[in-house]
Amino acid sequence: MALKWKKIQMRQKAQVEQELQNRLSFLSGKGIEARKIDKDPLVKKLRAHIKAVGKRLKVIADNEKKMEDMAKIKAARAAAPPKEQGGKGEKPKKAAEEGKGKKIKGEKKAAPPKAQEGGKSQKAAEAPVKPIQE
Repeated sequence: MALKWKKIQMRQKAQVEQELQNRLSFLSGKGIEARKIDKDPLVKKLRAHIKAVGKRLKVIADNEKKMEDMAKIKAARAAAPPKEQGGKGEKPKKAAEEGKGKKIKGEKKAAPPKAQEGGKSQKAAEAPVKPIQE
């Protein structure tokens, strides 16, 4: 995907650079000074577009470099012999020590029932419900 995206960005950059060259030659052919050419809105827009595409291409190149570095690291890890696991005895002891320091919290007490709004009395709200007989 990155390769396809890179090709698209490079094509866009080349196209915008060509448009910029055409615009610059048109303005210079009219006899406009360089200071006014730099202030031309279309020239500014084209230069900004070229700059944005350049940033995108830089990000793509950085990602490609990062992927190459990661591939080298993975290859080096695969080629290296596996490490010996001699430190297994220390980990369970640490876990047991941590478990001793923890305290179990007590259960929360139930809150007293609140009075319901809407004019109903507390007795009506607490009345037992009769089971339905079938």
